[in-house]
Amino acid sequence: MHPILGVNVVMIQPLIALIFGILILFAPRFLNYLIAFYLIIVGVIGLWPHLLGAAI
Repeated sequence: MHPILGVNVVMIQPLIALIFGILILFAPRFLNYLIAFYLIIVGVIGLWPHLLGAAI
C-alpha cells in the first residue's frame, strides 16, 4: 500500500473509528452526525474508482 500524506491507507479506518469513539464519549449527542458523516465518506471513497472508470 502506498502512503497518502504520510498515513498508510490501512491505518485510516481504525484511526477514524478511534477518533469517533472518543468524540462519542465526550459528546454523545453528535453520534448521529458522526456516523452519517463516516458512512457518506466511506461510500464516496468506495464508489470513487467506479465513477472514474465510467467517466473515462
